[in-house]
Amino acid sequence: MAPGDARALSKVFFERLRSLEEGTPERQYVRNTLIEMNLSLVQFAVRRFRNRTDGTDMEDVIQVGTIGLIKAIDRFDPALGNEFATLALPYITGEIKRHFRDTTWAVHVPRRLQELRLQLARGNEDLSAALDRAPTVKELAAHLKLTEDEVVEGLVAAAGHSSQSLDHESDDSDSNPRPLAEVLGADDSAMELFEDLHTLAPLLERLEGRERLILQMRFGQEMTQAQIGERLGVSQMQVSRILARTLARLREGMLAA
Repeated sequence: MAPGDARALSKVFFERLRSLEEGTPERQYVRNTLIEMNLSLVQFAVRRFRNRTDGTDMEDVIQVGTIGLIKAIDRFDPALGNEFATLALPYITGEIKRHFRDTTWAVHVPRRLQELRLQLARGNEDLSAALDRAPTVKELAAHLKLTEDEVVEGLVAAAGHSSQSLDHESDDSDSNPRPLAEVLGADDSAMELFEDLHTLAPLLERLEGRERLILQMRFGQEMTQAQIGERLGVSQMQVSRILARTLARLREGMLAA
């Protein structure tokens, strides 16, 4: 049925639907007719997901979209003056998105590993029932006639079947759930050092040649003050004063940055 004809007839059938008693054969007939007349909305919504249906049975997607259509029909009130399609499409696409979220993989995984995951799931269920506990990798491998490496590979691949948003709340030990983004990761101990070196670099560039040379010999080559003094022809005391003065200037510069 053309969309224009479906819209016109749907208005009539919705008015009739609201006047009929729940559970009567006549009401069921009108409801089924509305579903059939508006299946084009499901087809329209499914086309928007055609790039995400790799490996997914399109009939399953259509059936899922039809569930959304039925929900929209049951909730639509023609007295509000809205177009049915305005209500129906969000319900249909919402059901389809939920289907993809619950049944597809969060990351691309080869079909071989997808099938291996299902095989492992069935094997794990059978062995858990027989052993009254979770089976080991070795037991799964023997039961499914696989190598232990294949079992491990399948278990790792199964982790790609779902993902969580960084906004998903985690359960902390203190019963204070926080978004995953706040609890994942850790402070990088090298970050503070990097920031210090980044601040220090332009200060070193402004030092006099002899000051930079003494710093390089003392901290880069790990020479003693006596060795530096001997190399430069000055006393150890002079080297000490130059180092103290230079380090004080660098410290003041970093604190002011």
